[in-house]
Amino acid sequence: MSGYIIANYTITDPEKYAEYQPAVGPSLAQYGGKLIVASTEAKVIEGNPHSTTVVVEFESVEAAQRAYDSPEYTKIKHLRTSSTEGWLIIVPQFVMPQG
Repeated sequence: MSGYIIANYTITDPEKYAEYQPAVGPSLAQYGGKLIVASTEAKVIEGNPHSTTVVVEFESVEAAQRAYDSPEYTKIKHLRTSSTEGWLIIVPQFVMPQG
């Protein structure tokens, strides 16, 4: 079952975030990450989300966690956490209950 890293944040330091952008894709792709969404153009229907939404698909929750914990991502993670405000989660794919 697929696993997803989902992030929603506002960029607070564009210069530092610009260092993160070219490095993040290759670091997650090494662990099977497939970028599904990366946008600042979400149409807000409800609530008060941050301006940037990112969704990365992996073969499993465990693979997503391995990518997040990897040496490659650990080296660049601070570029995101220090240049944004928001959140990041890892979630499993939804499977409709049979019944």
